[in-house]
Amino acid sequence: MFDNYKDGFINVFGVNLYYKIYGHGKNKMLILHGGPGGSHDYLLPLSSFARENNTVIFYDQCGCGKSEEAKDLQNCARLEYYVEEVEEVRKKLAKDKIILLGHSWGGLLALAYAIKYQNNLKGLIVSSGLSSVPLTVKEMRRLIEKLPEQTKNTIYECERNNDFSSEKCTKAVNEFYIRHLFMFHRFPDFVQNTFNSISNRKIYKIMNGPTEFEITGSIKDIDITNDIKNINIPTLILVGEHDEVTPRVAQVIHDNIKNSLLYVIPNSSHLNFLENPRYYYNAVSNFLKSITSP
Repeated sequence: MFDNYKDGFINVFGVNLYYKIYGHGKNKMLILHGGPGGSHDYLLPLSSFARENNTVIFYDQCGCGKSEEAKDLQNCARLEYYVEEVEEVRKKLAKDKIILLGHSWGGLLALAYAIKYQNNLKGLIVSSGLSSVPLTVKEMRRLIEKLPEQTKNTIYECERNNDFSSEKCTKAVNEFYIRHLFMFHRFPDFVQNTFNSISNRKIYKIMNGPTEFEITGSIKDIDITNDIKNINIPTLILVGEHDEVTPRVAQVIHDNIKNSLLYVIPNSSHLNFLENPRYYYNAVSNFLKSITSP
């Protein structure tokens, strides 16, 4: 990680949002965290791109991390709201064209932003992101079918009971996560900070649902695949080989954005930038050089 940063709060639509900025480079990178309802913390290793003439900007979205909740949380908990929030953050913290990188839900948000505001972008990086929630859920169900029989049956039982709080449910869900979310057995502290934020704030359950693979919240029907065909800026798509947001989901994005680049990161899952960092950073670094060189 890059060590030096400045942080603070900006007011967007009456909500104080926490931000953290690394570096003073010419190119502005804005990083969008996942969830919905996560925080910037787990993505802090991406601050390393500040060493390559980039200013790397993180922030916690409305109702997430260190940011405040909106008075009307249901109004905040919409894709359209967050698109406008990103634009306000860009205007306040970057002021000019940016490179937008979104991970997971942040990848969906980045795509939605690009549909409306691509003239404000130098480039777009979709990192384990999605354009269709229904397709992503379908793919996650396919992954569940490949789990050991007892684990799979336990997950289905927990879903039928609409209760994942028991020890056996937690264990079964964690078996899915270690295959497709993070392949190491222990989260680093900065990743755990994000999961603590997800547990302690309301947005994740409102927008997503009880688990990564049971999406029953307000985003469950979102599909912007047809709209991303209009994106014509340089676009890099990254996905883990064993990602819960699967390579098939990434391929659909790639197929619908003209001249986009797709990299499947070997030996990795959803947090592939931690599991196979060399591959991830080389892919992003080469992309950044291709779109920012004189």
